Amino acid sequence: MESIESLNKKIASCKKCPRLSKYIRDVAKNKVRRFKEDRYYGKPLSGFGDVNAKLLIVGLAPAAHGGNRTGRMFTGDSSGDWVAKVMHKHGFASIPTSQRIDDGLILKNAYITAAVRCAPPQNKPTQEEMNTCFGYLEKEKEILKSITTVLCLGKIAYDAACKLYKIKPEKFGHNKLFQYDKIRILTSYHPSKQNTQTGRLTWAQWSAVFAKAKKLTMA
Repeated sequence: MESIESLNKKIASCKKCPRLSKYIRDVAKNKVRRFKEDRYYGKPLSGFGDVNAKLLIVGLAPAAHGGNRTGRMFTGDSSGDWVAKVMHKHGFASIPTSQRIDDGLILKNAYITAAVRCAPPQNKPTQEEMNTCFGYLEKEKEILKSITTVLCLGKIAYDAACKLYKIKPEKFGHNKLFQYDKIRILTSYHPSKQNTQTGRLTWAQWSAVFAKAKKLTMA
């Protein structure tokens, strides 16, 4: 069976989606002013975390100036701040921040991945791009043999997880738990600025999801 290291090398060199490949290269070259001194990663992102994890966290895609800049999902942006802080609070992360790939963040009993590995324009991948990227999620599922619970951040992540486990999607909502024979799927609104700054997703709601995820992975 393929190793996670081998898979991650394949992901980093992937250029299957011309629109996305061009976009992440352009973003890395034409930096925003606040990160003009940074060297952007500008390649597709693999997942990261504990390969023996029971919890799989699925996001939408890397952020153009977050993961696409730093080289690690949910790192270097406000969404990453929310993810690291809540995971540290509930015992899944070694530190409460996620700023750089070399910051010492280590995940325990959790693995983070995404439906799409390249930052898409306007955070909107096409259906074809999602289908093209899906094989990497399937490979991760084969490698991560201990997963019992999947936490989906947003509807696109939920749809990808349902496809992964050959489950018919139900109505998406925040902090909903779907029980199946071999897997439990937990859903949450994505911790994007659009959700957190408008109050659609409060800190208490966000923390409650991870409290539930912890309880499920300890069962």
